[in-house]
Amino acid sequence: MEQINEKSNYCLNCKTKPCSMKGCPLGNYIPQFIEQIKQGNYQKAYEVLSETTVLQGICGRICPHQKQCQGSCVRGIKGESVSIGELEAFVFDYMIEERDSLLNCYAQEIKKHENNKKVAVIGGGPAGLTASAFLARRGVKVTIYEKYSYLGGLLVHGIPEFRLPKEIVEKTISKILQLGIEVKYKQQLGKDIFIKDLERQYDAIFLSIGANQSIKMGIEGEKLDGVLGGNELLEYKLHPNYKGKTVAIVGGGNVAMDCARTIKRLGAKEVKVIYRRAREQMPAEDKEVEEAMQEGIKFLFQNNIVKILGKTKVEKIELIKTQLVQKESEARLVPVNIEGSNYSIEVDNVVMALGSEVEPYVKELGLKISRWGNIEINDKYQTSNPKIYAGGDLAGIKSTVAWAAHSGREAARNISEKINTN
Repeated sequence: MEQINEKSNYCLNCKTKPCSMKGCPLGNYIPQFIEQIKQGNYQKAYEVLSETTVLQGICGRICPHQKQCQGSCVRGIKGESVSIGELEAFVFDYMIEERDSLLNCYAQEIKKHENNKKVAVIGGGPAGLTASAFLARRGVKVTIYEKYSYLGGLLVHGIPEFRLPKEIVEKTISKILQLGIEVKYKQQLGKDIFIKDLERQYDAIFLSIGANQSIKMGIEGEKLDGVLGGNELLEYKLHPNYKGKTVAIVGGGNVAMDCARTIKRLGAKEVKVIYRRAREQMPAEDKEVEEAMQEGIKFLFQNNIVKILGKTKVEKIELIKTQLVQKESEARLVPVNIEGSNYSIEVDNVVMALGSEVEPYVKELGLKISRWGNIEINDKYQTSNPKIYAGGDLAGIKSTVAWAAHSGREAARNISEKINTN
């Protein structure tokens, strides 16, 4: 507790509040909740956080804080930033045993706005959970349809236990469901439930089924046995036997780091991360990269994979070195292959962790698709069908938990405003 007090007192509660106004996707009232910690009012600190988020214990642990709130902290200009993530997680952990804590925060508002409107939320990941909570807060009757036998989405199957304890996710979900939200499990869109049926039953629909199909590079050898998709590995956990094997991870984001660290823990002899840009350009959080390095994972920066070699299964990969060049049309340095710098290394598996896209059936829902392959939405998160809204990765929202949650919260606000004026 002494350490928490010291870290909270480090906050200057500055006038401009860039941590909140600029850095936090959810716009959490950061100096305000920290001020309550300073005064020992931990319940009040939780209430302040609950005005904008229902994922306090999760975002406090896994957000890329140095790229978001802490990266915008005034104290970080000349020294260390305030430990915002740690303080947010502390507040949730302190309140974790208070069974009705979130319900108590919203009880008066729920009673005030109680109505007979009904909304179906398809998908129980961070966007869907947040949308459900904020709809319930506005008195709406919410039913979540989830294809698995559990809620959480990527919070459960996309982020390893060593980064996000499942107990924290379970406690978070429990607090959200206490708001009176109904859940129907093992209900997959297009198989068990259908848009047309839901349209007849509900006043609005919010789609948050994610986009968890790994993007392919379209290079030679990508169909060989031993080439794996990073997103699918984390979701379905259908790992081959890595013991004594060398595994190449292609990509530089958090999925790449999670795959690399998970595979190392599963007994791989050597794990190499291949990234075509420099380390400082990696989208993964510095902390994750540092920990991966400490765990013995090797990084091949400014290297690009050209082809995968083997007869029926992966035997080698051919790489080419890159140089970073500033182009007029690009805001950041662009990696360009260095001609004649090709070389090959022996590997047993290749994991593609270059990003994700929506599954093919999404294009059969009858909704307009953007040129990037996501469901197209307007500034109110509304799809081409005015009764259907979408958020999170499905709608091409920046792929962090906080941004997904932001989309869920804002969609809930727009849905509530629309159905309550009809």
